[in-house]
Amino acid sequence: MALPLIIEPQDLQAAMQASQKLLIIDLGKAETYQQAHVPGAVHVPPADIQLGTKPAPGKLPPAQQLSLLFSRLGLTPDTHVVVYDDDGGPWAGRMIWVLDSIGHRDYSFLNGGIHAWLAEKMPVESQSAQPQASDYTVGEIDTSVSITKNELLKAIQENQIQIWDARSYQEYTGEKAVSARGGHLPGARSYEFSRALDMNAHMRLRPLDSIKQELMDMGINGEQTIATHCQTHRRSGLTYVICKALGWPVQAYDGSWSEWGNDESTPINTGEQP
Repeated sequence: MALPLIIEPQDLQAAMQASQKLLIIDLGKAETYQQAHVPGAVHVPPADIQLGTKPAPGKLPPAQQLSLLFSRLGLTPDTHVVVYDDDGGPWAGRMIWVLDSIGHRDYSFLNGGIHAWLAEKMPVESQSAQPQASDYTVGEIDTSVSITKNELLKAIQENQIQIWDARSYQEYTGEKAVSARGGHLPGARSYEFSRALDMNAHMRLRPLDSIKQELMDMGINGEQTIATHCQTHRRSGLTYVICKALGWPVQAYDGSWSEWGNDESTPINTGEQP
């Protein structure tokens, strides 16, 4: 049974009952995981999928570190990975990007994460799962799913990129500065990640057609590759998944504003969205 990119709780429960070879990864807070998680889910602290080095802590860890992580989790080439978190999906979406980066594209994103799972009264566990380790080794990183600062600079100069800024509008305008400089990348469009979530449906994604129309209205339409970013490529983890669900070409700028805004040589714009 092939599982979709965006999976609902009922469909995941059916796949679990069918004994598919699943690796379910919980990227929520440790205390939430200890209270209740999807049965068999393994907790992965988000720090394990970040480089953690300033000025751009959100960059991808090296292959060796990722090999240690995924072998500990028991990943194999034929494992279907299901990811979720407790915050609407940004960390889970980032994990989708990490899996793309290591060339493992057999995965699903649990819509609504643990909140939707609990709302549907699905079974839960509180005891930590202990995965059976594998000998998984990450080979060459697939850099096609990411864009570097220099590549982004060139694409902006040549007008060959669409930029989705997933931060708050106050960060976008420069009113709120988390890095040395506030503002946004030239040509970037602001669509805060949480705008795509339905808080009345337990943090599931709103209808993709509605999200798509809102993005197209502001000039993000997938006719060019979309570079998505936030401050450290957490919030833009969700927007990365949305682009994939829409079938739009997407690359993550994992350096994000923490890199761009702390580099005095990079161009920035401030003020309202055009």
